[in-house]
Amino acid sequence: MAPAFWAQAPRQVSIALTNICDLSCAFCYAPKNRASLNAATVIAWIRELDANGCLGIGFGGSEPTLYRKFPALCKWVTEQTQLAVTFTTHAHRIDERLAAQLEGYVHFIRVSMDGVAATYENLRNRPFGTLQKHLRIVRQLAPFGINFIVNSRTFPELDCAIQLAAEFGAREFLLLPEQPVRAGGGIDEATLQALGDWIPAYAGPLQLAIQALAKYQILSTKYCSQKHKNRRKAVYGFDIWLIVIY
Repeated sequence: MAPAFWAQAPRQVSIALTNICDLSCAFCYAPKNRASLNAATVIAWIRELDANGCLGIGFGGSEPTLYRKFPALCKWVTEQTQLAVTFTTHAHRIDERLAAQLEGYVHFIRVSMDGVAATYENLRNRPFGTLQKHLRIVRQLAPFGINFIVNSRTFPELDCAIQLAAEFGAREFLLLPEQPVRAGGGIDEATLQALGDWIPAYAGPLQLAIQALAKYQILSTKYCSQKHKNRRKAVYGFDIWLIVIY
């Protein structure tokens, strides 16, 4: 494509608002300190992105709901820009009070759910039943998807997790092969191969996506793009990403 047709801004930008988190997952890549971005700096970035045609902003961290005045920031973006607002969260802080503050100011939520039942509880040190309670609040707040770390412990529960996510009303399911972080070695070759065999046979209820790993080539089997006139309602979807091992 000729440079004249290139967009001036990325379609979507993710901003890690803070390194603060109230969990301590072994596979988390975020630095473990209490650093947070200055709100004025974040707003300046967002103004520039909006002015140049960016479609959406995704807030993450560690845990973005621990960022000071997080609801106020989401409100400002929604009211003062044309950007869609999304964020990634473990969901345990989304209670009725926070949901009321965010209502109308968030367009999509990504919830981290690694394994089910005892596996989830061992990895995240939080009751799985409590996550389910918060998912009921999340689904009333905004459309949501699930982020699922794939490793040897969670892969056997993949079908169960997808079925559960569908029952709670998730729109999509993102597979995240575990990355090597600090003491963690990342997803092992056998599990990665099993995941590669599982994906083409998938016929479940949710749209799938998979995050690329540096040493693997990712192919999209069916990529489609539908852009509404209102940038906030822009939709860019895909059906299944295949992982090709070489």
